[in-house]
Amino acid sequence: MNETLNSTPSLRFKIVLLGESGVGKTSIVLRFTANRFHETMSPTIGASFLNESIQVEETEINLQIWDTAGQERYNSLTPLYYRGSHGALIVYDISDEQSFDRATYWVNQLQNQGGEKSKIMLIGNKFDLNQKNVDSKMASEYADQNGLLFRETSAKTGLGIPDVFVDLCKELKREVYPNSVVEKETKFKIEKNKEEEKSNCC
Repeated sequence: MNETLNSTPSLRFKIVLLGESGVGKTSIVLRFTANRFHETMSPTIGASFLNESIQVEETEINLQIWDTAGQERYNSLTPLYYRGSHGALIVYDISDEQSFDRATYWVNQLQNQGGEKSKIMLIGNKFDLNQKNVDSKMASEYADQNGLLFRETSAKTGLGIPDVFVDLCKELKREVYPNSVVEKETKFKIEKNKEEEKSNCC
C-alpha cells in the first residue's frame, strides 16, 4: 500500500467467498474478473486464488480473492483461507433453501472467530432462475439483524456482480481504513510543523 500526497491512493483487500458447493461462487468470480459464464463448472478443490484490481471512488484497490470449496470434506481447511480476510462474500442459491441454512453457518463461523474483523456480504445467487425457494425479504431481514450487507445476483446474466465488489470495497474503505494514508500524512505534516514552531519559540 504505497501512497503519496500527489498520487492516487491504493489499497489492498483480501476477499474470501464461502458457501455450499454449487451455489455459484466460482461463477461469480469468473463473471467479475473475465465477464464470462460457463453452464458447467468443475467443483473447486480446496481453494483457488487470483488478483483483480478495480477503481473505487478514485482509489485503486487490489483484491486478493480466495474462492473456497463448498464440499463438506474441505470444511476443516476453510478457516485457513478466510483467516485475516478484510471481507467475505457468503453465497447461497435462491432456489435451494438448504444452501441458505449453510450460509448462516458460515456467517456464525466468521462472526465468532474472535479478534478478526471481516465485513460480510450475504449473496443470493442464481436470480435468473424461476424457482425461488429463499424469500428475498426474509434473507434481507436476516442480513440486517446480523449487520450484513445483502445483494441478489445472477452470475449467468451478470446481474449485480460488479456492484457486489464495488459496494464491498466502499464499505471496507470506510470501516477497515477509516482514514486514508493521505489524511494521515497530512495530519503528520501539520503536527510536525507545530512542533517546529514550538521549538523555535523563546
